Amino acid sequence: MKKVAIQGVSGCYHETAARNFFSGEEIQVDQCRTFEELLEHMGKDASLIGTMAIENTIAGSLLQNHELLRKSDACIIGEYKLRISHVLAALPGEKIEDITEVNSHPIALMQCGDFLAGHPSMKVVEKGDTAGSAREISEKKLKGHAAICGKLAAELYGLNILAEGIETNKRNFTRFLILADNWKKEELIQESKINKSSLIFTLPHSQGSLSKVLTILSFYDINLTKIQSLPIIGREWEYRFYVDVTFDNYVRYRQSLEAIIPLTKDFKIQGEYAEFTQPL
Repeated sequence: MKKVAIQGVSGCYHETAARNFFSGEEIQVDQCRTFEELLEHMGKDASLIGTMAIENTIAGSLLQNHELLRKSDACIIGEYKLRISHVLAALPGEKIEDITEVNSHPIALMQCGDFLAGHPSMKVVEKGDTAGSAREISEKKLKGHAAICGKLAAELYGLNILAEGIETNKRNFTRFLILADNWKKEELIQESKINKSSLIFTLPHSQGSLSKVLTILSFYDINLTKIQSLPIIGREWEYRFYVDVTFDNYVRYRQSLEAIIPLTKDFKIQGEYAEFTQPL
């Protein structure tokens, strides 16, 4: 059985992503309050696999997670892109007209703004977690309360789903990284399927430094899927770049790295893995 660390309580979207990524396998979930705690648990137990959200199609990148991952010894071994679909869930026997208060994480509440606007009698109360809201309603038997959460949380805590797909934007996806200790990555990655890589590097504060790197990657037919820059504290106007690339030819990809490394500083490969493709 695989042990997987998630940020949040059981039933959260991190758990959904982990279970979907390891579909058909039995996993044991290690619940962590924060991403810092997740990486701390992984550092103490090298057998732990981690699941960490890294970007969302609406909210953008989780910048703090880029930095946390950089400072850790964790390696990226995969990714999963989950469409975030919210449900309204309450105690069994409750009807939607019985609901006077809706609980959830503020981001989830915001994402369901149109639905909530259509039910003005429902008082909106922010909570720390989507799945945690479902658990609280279940454990405390809170009548008249409903949680905005994922389907997994509603099922896990025995709640009745009153409405599905209540999010305003139906194209809301979160990309999750699957993390492992370096020694464990070999048994989890199928080398023949590797076609994506996450890189980190800094560049000298000189004219054209970034364009030179990008030109080399283009020459080797390397596709840039993401580039994120963050300022380096203590080094004014210098930036650290977080880059995701995809490729068809692993040899040419490695050749491109050999060509750009002399132009960079603090170069690191965070992980080489298979790009997520939505099943047909």
